Amino acid sequence: MSSDTKKIIASISISGEITLNLHSLNNEGGEGNQIITRQVTIVDKEGQTHTVNAISGDMFKHIHAVHLAQIAKEQGLPLSKYAEALNPNRISTEELKTYTKNDISKSTGTSADVVSALIDLCTVCDTHGILITDKVGENKNSSNTPRKSTIEFGWTVGIPGKTNTESYLHTKLVADASGVRGESSNEGQNIFHRPANHGVYAFVCSIDVYRIGFNDINRHYPDGVDRVKRYKAVIQSLLSSFINPKGAMTSTQKPHITDFKGVVATSSKLTPAPTISAINEDYRSEIEKIAASINKIESNAIAVKEFNGLGELSEILSELINAEPYKI
Repeated sequence: MSSDTKKIIASISISGEITLNLHSLNNEGGEGNQIITRQVTIVDKEGQTHTVNAISGDMFKHIHAVHLAQIAKEQGLPLSKYAEALNPNRISTEELKTYTKNDISKSTGTSADVVSALIDLCTVCDTHGILITDKVGENKNSSNTPRKSTIEFGWTVGIPGKTNTESYLHTKLVADASGVRGESSNEGQNIFHRPANHGVYAFVCSIDVYRIGFNDINRHYPDGVDRVKRYKAVIQSLLSSFINPKGAMTSTQKPHITDFKGVVATSSKLTPAPTISAINEDYRSEIEKIAASINKIESNAIAVKEFNGLGELSEILSELINAEPYKI
C-alpha cells in the first residue's frame, strides 16, 4: 500500500476500562429527598452475579449526539431543524413533507424513499437513527419507518469490586434559610441527598462506518451525501464525548476522569470489529485472539491497537479520522 493510499474502515469498536470519580451521570430518579443511583445486575465470566453502578448507553448516545449536532453545524453538514435545536425527536414529518427530491409524501412513495430523505436531510438522523411513527403526507408505507443507528453504546457498567457510591447533603442557598420551606413554588430552603459515584467502569461502543449514508432498505447510498465529512464528524464527536461528557448533574458534579485504557479494533471489511467487555479481565487478549483468527480467514481484515490513557486514545482516533469509510 502506498503512503498516499488511505486506510479503509468498515467498522470500529472500543472496549475499555474508564475510571470515573465523583460523578452522577445517570440516576434512577428520586425517593423523597434522596436521588437514587442507577444500578444493574451483571454476571461475570465465572457465572457469579453482581449488582454494580451503571451508566445507561442512552446517556453516552445523548452525549455523542449533542457533540455531533454542534460539530455538524460548525462544519456546514446538513441538519434537520429539530436536530439543530437538540430536540430528541430529531426530525418532524412536516419537514419531511417539504422534501422534493423524490415522491416521499405521495401515495406512490415507499419507506425506502423516507430513509433516503432522512439520510440526505440530517447528519444526526443518518448516524444516530430515528423511528418515523407518523405517515408522511399520502405515503401509506411511511408509518413506522426505522433508520437504525450506525453508532451503538452499551451500558457503561461498574467492574465488580471496583465501584461505590456515597451520598452528600445538598442545600439551596437562600437569603433567609430559617423561612418556611417552599413546597409548590421554587422558594424557601430545599434539602436533599445527592449521590457521588466512583469506580472503574467497563465501556463498549461500536460504529458501523460502512452504513454512514447507506439506505438499509433499498441497499444504496443516496447521491450527494458527503460520507467522508460525516465519518470525520462522528469520530471527532466520539473523542469530544470522552473529553467533555455532558451527562446528568455535570454543572456541579463534572466527572473526574483519571484513566481510560483498553483496545480499539477496526475492520477494513464487512467482518465486524470485535468487542469484548472489560467485565472480563482478559478482554484484551481475547480481542487479540479473535482478531488473529479472523485475519487467518480474511487477510488483514482486523487491526487492534491498545491504549493506556485518554491521550493515547486521542492519538488513535486522530489517525482514524483520516481514513476512508468503506462502501458496499
